[in-house]
Amino acid sequence: MRRALLGLGLGLGLGGPAQAQAPVVSAALTDTHVKVAADFRGARIVLYGAVFDAAARPSDVVVLVRGPERPVRLTRKQRVFGLWLNSRPVIFEGAPGFYRAAANRPLDQIATFSVLRRLGAGVDHLKINAPAEQRVETRYGVRDVVVSRLGEDYYVWRRAVVRLKQAAGLYREDARGVRFVDRGLFRAEIDLPAGAPTGTYQAEVLLFQDGRPVSRQVRALTVEKVGLERALYVWAHSGPWSYGLASMAFALAAGWAASAVFRRD
Repeated sequence: MRRALLGLGLGLGLGGPAQAQAPVVSAALTDTHVKVAADFRGARIVLYGAVFDAAARPSDVVVLVRGPERPVRLTRKQRVFGLWLNSRPVIFEGAPGFYRAAANRPLDQIATFSVLRRLGAGVDHLKINAPAEQRVETRYGVRDVVVSRLGEDYYVWRRAVVRLKQAAGLYREDARGVRFVDRGLFRAEIDLPAGAPTGTYQAEVLLFQDGRPVSRQVRALTVEKVGLERALYVWAHSGPWSYGLASMAFALAAGWAASAVFRRD
């Protein structure tokens, strides 16, 4: 009997030193499905979670929300023989349509530059590539080097992509976006603007301790059109020719009806 009680006490952590457990982060979304209708003005999703750590070490939480990737086509005005013309377009294929980086304190205080760059944590560390404008070469027989036709201008174009996305409310970094509401409990608010792209989003929750990511959890969020908007969207993508002809016919009919009304007046 004494051995049984001793074993139960050890199993509950009452009879000896507690066994060290790896820290774990757990999180969930209040809503995993956002419906976009004609009157959609944006949405606010709340992410809440908890940090489980037997050692109760100081922790930081970083939330990264990425939307579906969308190609971004950019041109630049340049002067040619006294005329302002558009330059050759640069197409960025790897730019997420939506991006949020939230943390309980500034990212550069949580981890080093190399760690943030590897994780893509923060707008400055977000991976945005222009595949059509770059190639990989092996130099000195040692390593592969990315060579871009844009040269140093690549960073100028990249900043333009980020600036346009930020102006549209699609890219944002919030150093106080994660709040600890109680011991080990936290929450973060994700604001989706009216222009948020449809598709599957990924919410990545990272737990940092001593500048290193020690636990990770991923949650999915779906944004889709509903009602007439969805029917038109599906029609436009599944039958572009018929959709184009129908749109043209509708425009002609509307123009003829308007002309008939004004002619009668």
